[in-house]
Amino acid sequence: MEKELELITGCDRGLCKKAIGRQDRQLNTYDWLADVPGNADSTDLVEVQFKHTRKGYYHNVNNLPLKKGDIVAVEASPGHDIGVVTLTGRLVNLQLKKANLKSADDIKRIYRIARQIDMDKYHEAKAREHATMIESREIAKGLGLQMKIGDVEYQGDGNKAIFYYIADERVDFRQLIKDLAAAFHVRIEMKQIGARQEAGRIGGTGPCGRELCCATWMKNFSSVSTSAARFQDISLNPQKLAGMCAKLKCCLNYEVDDYIEAGRKLPSKEVVLQTQDADYYLFKSDILAGMLTYSTDKNIAANLEVITAERAKAIIELNRNGEKPESLQEDGQVEEQGPMDLATQESINRFDKVKKKKKRKSKESQQPQKAQKPQQSKEAQKAQQPQKTQQPQKAQKPQKPQQPQKPQKPQKPQQPQQSTKPQQPQQPHANT
Repeated sequence: MEKELELITGCDRGLCKKAIGRQDRQLNTYDWLADVPGNADSTDLVEVQFKHTRKGYYHNVNNLPLKKGDIVAVEASPGHDIGVVTLTGRLVNLQLKKANLKSADDIKRIYRIARQIDMDKYHEAKAREHATMIESREIAKGLGLQMKIGDVEYQGDGNKAIFYYIADERVDFRQLIKDLAAAFHVRIEMKQIGARQEAGRIGGTGPCGRELCCATWMKNFSSVSTSAARFQDISLNPQKLAGMCAKLKCCLNYEVDDYIEAGRKLPSKEVVLQTQDADYYLFKSDILAGMLTYSTDKNIAANLEVITAERAKAIIELNRNGEKPESLQEDGQVEEQGPMDLATQESINRFDKVKKKKKRKSKESQQPQKAQKPQQSKEAQKAQQPQKTQQPQKAQKPQKPQQPQKPQKPQKPQQPQQSTKPQQPQQPHANT
């Protein structure tokens, strides 16, 4: 029995029984009263789940000691069905209200805990589901019916089969039922489902990386409209807004109330902010953060400035009174921003700025070196002019080291002969 239990209530969906929610089946309910003493004895109602998302509510008339995860045989029409207990205690009454089961005839009985014979019949019936679905699709196609059979579920005793189908229009499947009954020799039940219910039964992974909400916890499907995307300032791209079921994503309704409440605190999108330099138009807004981005052009991003919603309201009041501030910023300074990439919300030139700085530094380092060279030459020329009078004194010093091996050094004494120009001041003395 333990092995059979593991096959039906496995942890392949990440909802293991050891988790805090005690969840081991699809669309389980968190039993936060499980540890309360006497919770299971408060009512005889029990929630039983079958394949995928099908659930039923039954009376425990025999007072069986049932707990979550037990496999039971329940009443069906005709015969019996095999399911897994997913909820007991007081919370079952609340689940009945959600299921809208007002008639007492809809609540049937639990016969017993499943035996080995019941489990053998159950596995034999489940083994025929896939082949039955493929063959039923061929029969429906041969009849020319505009419908799609998405799933087939056999009853636990194998006496009845439920065919889940999707159709956009009304379908006359009376002949189809006769053909299916003749082909499979079981009682046929047709049940129409929507695209979202089909996605929940099949399962899958959403673009967020998690398993689909309709396949894990969502039970009631509320209508989703494109207005939810507009309130959250999401681009109306059908490929991004559609889910695995080709309908609008259910998660668009999760945070729309918070966005509507936060959007009421923002000024109108049509208001134009006037300053002494130019007029600013709303370019984009961060609703939850309360930050607004304004542009000097209606259609493109030009001279973007980001301000808070309070600052925008203050400027609107000043414009109503006929005043125009110097800029959108409170301190009067204008924030200069380059062209922005709307996909990454970062500057397009963020990689080019570093290269430009390096080039400027290299040019600046080269320019002063070029400018110093002529200065050094001029200083050298100035330094050489007074040295001409001092050269005769310096010419006497090379006489100490006399090296006959080098013929070039005797040429140095010739410099004092050329430096006879300082002797010219003696001429006025001769004239006197």
